[in-house]
Amino acid sequence: MFRKPATKQEPLDDTTVDRIDAWWRAANYLSIGQIYLLDNPLLRESLAAEHIKPRLLGHWGTCPGLNFLYAHLNRTIIERDLDMMYVCGPGHGGPAMVAAAWLEGTYSEVYSHIGDDESGLRALFRQFSFPGGVPSHVAPETPGSIHEGGELGYALSHAYGAAFDNPDLIVAAVIGDGEAETGPLATSWHSNKFLNPTTDGTVLPILHLNGYKIANPSLLARIPRSELEALMTGYGHKPYWFEGGFNGEKPADAHRRFAALLDDVLDEIATIRDEARTDTTSTRPAWPMIVFKTPKGWTGPVEVDGSPVEDTWRSHQVPMSAVRGNEEHTGKLADWMLSYRPEGLFDEEGRLRAEIAELNPVGQRRMSANPHANGGLISKDLRLPDFRAHAVEVSPPGSVNAEATRVLGNWLGEVMEANPDNFRVFGPDETVSNRLAATVDVGGKAWNAEILPVDEHLSRDGRVVEMLSEHQCQGWLEGYLLTGRHGLFNSYEAFVHIVDSMFNQHAKWLKVTRNIPWRAPIASLNYLLSSHVWRQDHNGFSHQDPGFIDHVVNKKADIIRVYLPPDANTLLSTYDHCLRTSNYVNVVVAGKQEQAQWLAMDEAIAHCTRGIGIWDWASTDGGNVDPDVVLACAGDVPTLETLAAVDLLTQNFPDLSIRVVNVVDLMRLQDAKEHPHGLSDAEFDALFTTDRPVVFAYHGYPWLIHRLTYRRTNHGNIHVRGYKEEGTTTTPFDMLMLNDLDRYHLVIDVIDRVGRLGRHAAGVRQNMVDSRLRARQHTRETGEDLPEVHDWTWPGLPARD
Repeated sequence: MFRKPATKQEPLDDTTVDRIDAWWRAANYLSIGQIYLLDNPLLRESLAAEHIKPRLLGHWGTCPGLNFLYAHLNRTIIERDLDMMYVCGPGHGGPAMVAAAWLEGTYSEVYSHIGDDESGLRALFRQFSFPGGVPSHVAPETPGSIHEGGELGYALSHAYGAAFDNPDLIVAAVIGDGEAETGPLATSWHSNKFLNPTTDGTVLPILHLNGYKIANPSLLARIPRSELEALMTGYGHKPYWFEGGFNGEKPADAHRRFAALLDDVLDEIATIRDEARTDTTSTRPAWPMIVFKTPKGWTGPVEVDGSPVEDTWRSHQVPMSAVRGNEEHTGKLADWMLSYRPEGLFDEEGRLRAEIAELNPVGQRRMSANPHANGGLISKDLRLPDFRAHAVEVSPPGSVNAEATRVLGNWLGEVMEANPDNFRVFGPDETVSNRLAATVDVGGKAWNAEILPVDEHLSRDGRVVEMLSEHQCQGWLEGYLLTGRHGLFNSYEAFVHIVDSMFNQHAKWLKVTRNIPWRAPIASLNYLLSSHVWRQDHNGFSHQDPGFIDHVVNKKADIIRVYLPPDANTLLSTYDHCLRTSNYVNVVVAGKQEQAQWLAMDEAIAHCTRGIGIWDWASTDGGNVDPDVVLACAGDVPTLETLAAVDLLTQNFPDLSIRVVNVVDLMRLQDAKEHPHGLSDAEFDALFTTDRPVVFAYHGYPWLIHRLTYRRTNHGNIHVRGYKEEGTTTTPFDMLMLNDLDRYHLVIDVIDRVGRLGRHAAGVRQNMVDSRLRARQHTRETGEDLPEVHDWTWPGLPARD
């Protein structure tokens, strides 16, 4: 851990100031070159049209500030031997981060075709925002990055996720003033209430206040300084204010002022850490943050075509967009780039001059090479206790009830106990509601705000991190995973949609990193969705939505996995598997309510390993190749209704040949050519036949099953029942009837599709219709479901009390 220097830091000497300024100028030069140049990277010949990209893409405005900060942080890393990461919140600050990685040598180490000389610079410039090259934002291809930057709002939550359980780490999180207007970022300032200064690292927020977005002023730049300082103080920070680049100030003076401020900030962080780690009863500290106010497009063109550019919105992207073929603008671009004096920055071979390179930290101390930013390099496997010790004893099927997620929670509590600094559970105030209370009992809830006598489980050392913001929960978990640790995110199913866009970004990150050899695999992002659509009857329509699965399935097949375990033992087996995987997004949907249990543990493991299978004990086809009908199910409630329908069918049609197929791994339904878990056509046909009716009871929107199976031979005979956007405040069974997923309607579906039943089943069909009417009337009169529904048990078992 770093400590405050024994003596007060002296002002920077001229040599250090010159080195910082030269590094800054070099980074700015490289940032501009990436946006504009195809060739002539050091302007050693007159700039001509053929040297300039035909399409100019990128963002200049934020780069000078990012480069300034990076140079100064490097100085402190060397002087204080800091373990530091750089999270770049300004979304399209990609040129700056790529420039820093090249100047530090990391870029050439991981991309051997981009050397550290003039030819390497040419390749570096050419690839930026160019076909076959790299994106304009801080993408996975950028060394040192854990933060995509394509979507704004998550810089701070990612930074805090990285800091959890990393006691020696400092995360410098630069927040764009445009990004600061997003809801997730505005909320994430509260992350400091969950940071334990004893066992966690430190986040240093730096609000990059440069005044403008694409076409408008930024909000925080247009409120009084006193109001902004009050806002940051109200969030629990101690703000430090820096203004640089205004009123003709010399760069050397700005460097000296900022260096002094940064030393004060780091001294304060060291003091807070030391006090917290020697006095664990200390109150929550007011961690420092920096408001870093500089002109937009600092050091860029002051004016173009008579319009102001520097310190306006016009510098946000490409300050001069019509350069190629425009001699005046070509000359302005050359003058701009030459103003950084590249001949003094790079030697004859195009390498950064040795005296400037002395500002670069060494090895893993470089922010672009910090191993936390490539978390798979330092990731440790979880120590997973044997989940079979938590098995629900099931013999015969349906003979016992259990709450599946409570059973899982007991095992997860042991996982947490076995991995005290490598595993966390995140959730929006619903962990106990989702029956994962054992994780709270074992790990406590992270909390560094006021604690009252009536509070339970709140602790600075808590391992369960809850805040009523799905954005923060996922952002923290992503930062935690990307820096080499493990965890899960539990949520009500309907409201996980709040992070649809965040899921998109993380899935894209994983997809890209699979093709980046130097990026080591990280632990999978694991969702547990409970309080699901079929048991949100009491909360009503607003809480009823299983559509996150549909959203997830849109992503690349080699990234996403979706599991619908039907009971507690299959849930245990599924989650043990998920916590062992890497580079996936695993979505597991499981109910928390008490329900019948179907498979003994050995059967559950075998079933989960297959991902899909025939339940012989529930089928009446005797293993025949051609049953009269296939009843398929995916999800705990659809499974229950399917089995209840089988019971009704066998009572009324004893000679009906029924095959029951249960699906745990939803992607088994897809073609093997489309998903690595997919069944071959032969395997699919063996389960679902090639010509017999299939009635499929599915947890979510029914059209997803059609989408996954449309290429199959028997797709024309597959009839799916699921959620069809019908909901209200009612009883569980009435919810099913509203969507025609109830057992009575499943029986009707079979009657309507098995030709040989025909008119001989008219009476039974009418009885099913009448049963639905009777069930609805009962709910309206009593507020409860019919006893024959609520108390139903699998045939041969005694009725419930």
